Amino acid sequence: MDGRRYSFLLVALALVFISMGASLAQGQGKAGNNKKAPYDAASTHYEVLKPSKKGQEKFLCLARGACNGKHLTCPSQCPERKPKKNKKNKGCFVDCSSKCEVTCKWRKPHCNGYGSLCYDPRFVGGDGVMFYFHGAKGGNFAIVSDDNLQINAHFIGTRPQGRTRDYTWVQALAVMFDRHTLVLAAKRVSQWDDSFEALIVRWDGEEVTVPTDGDAEWRATDSDEREVVIERTDETNGVKVTVAGLVELNVKVRAIGEEENKVHNYQLPANDAFAHLETQFKFTNLTDLVEGVLGKTYQPDYISPVKRGVPMPMMGGEDKYQTPSLYSPVCKACKFKGQVDFASI
Repeated sequence: MDGRRYSFLLVALALVFISMGASLAQGQGKAGNNKKAPYDAASTHYEVLKPSKKGQEKFLCLARGACNGKHLTCPSQCPERKPKKNKKNKGCFVDCSSKCEVTCKWRKPHCNGYGSLCYDPRFVGGDGVMFYFHGAKGGNFAIVSDDNLQINAHFIGTRPQGRTRDYTWVQALAVMFDRHTLVLAAKRVSQWDDSFEALIVRWDGEEVTVPTDGDAEWRATDSDEREVVIERTDETNGVKVTVAGLVELNVKVRAIGEEENKVHNYQLPANDAFAHLETQFKFTNLTDLVEGVLGKTYQPDYISPVKRGVPMPMMGGEDKYQTPSLYSPVCKACKFKGQVDFASI
């Protein structure tokens, strides 16, 4: 190869590398200039339009993909996203992702659905496998622990005479992300009354009230660029929580009734109805190495160790997932990298 041809080849290679570097820098610049992009869930990326003459809500989908620019209208069976009487009417769920559809659903946790946590803690994992995790009365455990999200649960319980383990329920959840902590908890009540508000909501240590009129929702005003919304799904004791780009929770407070107490022989004291949370989670952008009692079931190669075909398949791991407090992201298997402001809790 002569000198001129060799020089030409070097110049050509240099131009290719410069072009590649410029493209990479341009892509990084776009990501840096549009911080909200990762938090815009396609399913809820839409603009609300004027309702139809029959009162059916309408939407213009803004998400990228095949649904972009499409108009969706709620069915007559569920004309509104937020019906006023949630116990009697289903809500309209708008999905502007590749599904591009509207469906009617009850706005409450589905205890047999993926990501559910109900009863004497019974889980349905991201793999669809049902299991029980009893934890311990008064204990705190990491339900989900990922780079940007930590969800802990506080367990209440009782141990009747003759039992070798506690009966337990989840009384509170702490959702930690960025520098914030959102707590959802059930009040201790002696007698259950559906009309009594037994749900407590705290944002960075301060108790907040979710309105019951208008849009019946509360929005965080100091959550940086991540949208945080809590909306009522019932007149009392039911909410949907959205932490954009991370997680959605449908939460319902319920108590143990007299009949349930007798059937399961819980032997609960007369002055405590053991109000607790029923929750269903929907996660966004979990890493492949997510941990936690529930979180690990979302790992791509996860194989459940629980025994199938038995009434109560048990999941261990109390030692791996126990945390010092409801607000601590520290456990043997935890991997949360956020910086929660503990001074505000």
